[in-house]
Amino acid sequence: MKNARPLLDLPQIEALLKARFGKSFLTLKDLPDPYAFKDMERAVERIVTAIEKGEKILLVGDYDVDGVSSTAIMRRFFSKIDVPLEWVIPNRFRDGYGLSPTLFPRLSHADLIITVDNGIAAHEAARLCKEAGIDLIITDHHIVPQTPPEAYAIVDQKQKECSFPHTEVCGAQIAWYLCAALNRRLGAGVDMKALLELAAPAIIADIMPLLHINRAMVEQGLRLLERSDSPFIVAWKEMAGKEELRAEDIAFGLAPLLNSAGRMEDASEACDFLCSEDLHTARRLLLRLQGYNERRKSLENEITREAVERADEKAPVLVVAGEAWHEGVLGIVAARLARRYERPALVLTRTGEGEYKGSGRRFGTCDLFELVDSQRELLSRFGGHRAAVGLSLAAEHLEEFRIGLEREALALCPTGSFQDPDILGEVPPGLVDWNLYNLLNRFEPYGEGNPRPKFVSRRLEVLEHRALGGGLHHRYRLGDGQTVLEAIHFRSDAFVEPGRRVDLLYTLGSNTFNGRRSLQLVIEKIIEV
Repeated sequence: MKNARPLLDLPQIEALLKARFGKSFLTLKDLPDPYAFKDMERAVERIVTAIEKGEKILLVGDYDVDGVSSTAIMRRFFSKIDVPLEWVIPNRFRDGYGLSPTLFPRLSHADLIITVDNGIAAHEAARLCKEAGIDLIITDHHIVPQTPPEAYAIVDQKQKECSFPHTEVCGAQIAWYLCAALNRRLGAGVDMKALLELAAPAIIADIMPLLHINRAMVEQGLRLLERSDSPFIVAWKEMAGKEELRAEDIAFGLAPLLNSAGRMEDASEACDFLCSEDLHTARRLLLRLQGYNERRKSLENEITREAVERADEKAPVLVVAGEAWHEGVLGIVAARLARRYERPALVLTRTGEGEYKGSGRRFGTCDLFELVDSQRELLSRFGGHRAAVGLSLAAEHLEEFRIGLEREALALCPTGSFQDPDILGEVPPGLVDWNLYNLLNRFEPYGEGNPRPKFVSRRLEVLEHRALGGGLHHRYRLGDGQTVLEAIHFRSDAFVEPGRRVDLLYTLGSNTFNGRRSLQLVIEKIIEV
């Protein structure tokens, strides 16, 4: 916010937003064929054989929103074609991540195992499958190791010789594509478009860029969710008071609820919620998810406070470690630190096995996966993508890891990459009206790769201030002598008194109160001048 920026007008804002997409403003008719994935045909034929022979098919999912949604897509599809499908989502605390040797004893009765959103690094479990005579089909979207696991088929857009044209898709999309290919092969006539209501939350929650086919699938998925009679979404919209849905409603509303089960207890409950067959069941499971989410928020606030106390504000990348911090909220805390200090952040907790385990989140354009990968020789486990990573390392390597990471951050992530890339530019207060609001709406949905535009406006006078939520939130009226704007600042422990002048960083939204709809600035940063 310190640098002067040229004032933007509406045509310039429209041009900047259009430039994000290039030629990737696609629709559902532009979706690539399922068989563009390497090994898709081999995977489909093996599943068809299993169906025809009545073999035991077992699905292994993951405990985040992507893994839960992937599992739900497969469950719903196999239910539609009336084929039995056993499924397991590993417990974060008992089983660890994905298809693991720890989990294998629960899978050894299967004839065919299919993974969704995991498996691409499961070398040991793949070996156990082979020794037990179990065929393994891996569907995953994460980075493929130099030597992939030995499996019957691997469907992962990042593997060599895969002709699928988009590398940044999530596990639920690949699960959807697998079902689409099976649907065609079996002539089952399942409405695949309807299953996009389960894929869209995963695309959003897994921080996939909302460009190319991701944008098309999310747009369609949101429209389906708005009018869906699926019990899970009816129950959630009823609770949240939502009718129209934006990507942010999923990112900050539905997704945290789905994530909370896996973070606090067991993700199977979130999957059961998505697959609820009646409204009574959906409401009951939603209440449980809400309970988990409240516990998650409490832990998150407590650990964030401790992490802030330990953070080195001068470091180019934050590495914060604690004792007995709850594993399930470390990624959220890392995201909070990254936003607060405007740099990549990793938050780790010491485990009972003499290791540190945790998660990292990026800020700006820095490739967090590349940064942490530079220290891979110190890590016992590591995975993720540009925006988010998970890792563990022996306790004795922690300081060496921190020093190496800070050194590499200076080379791989120069200072400019930590600046907020979502700031579109500076606008005069008079430009902030319904014309700007409607222009911004044309480029929905916003998210990774197409971030909601942030604007800067300078030297606004604070006309009124009112504290909300016991002083946690603050509502303002601001003006420049000609234009008066309403604004809200969420989760701020400081406020500015009337009569002072401020520079604002904000996004543009709307607020409805007593039937009256008004424009509202959602403040991200407020600086007295």
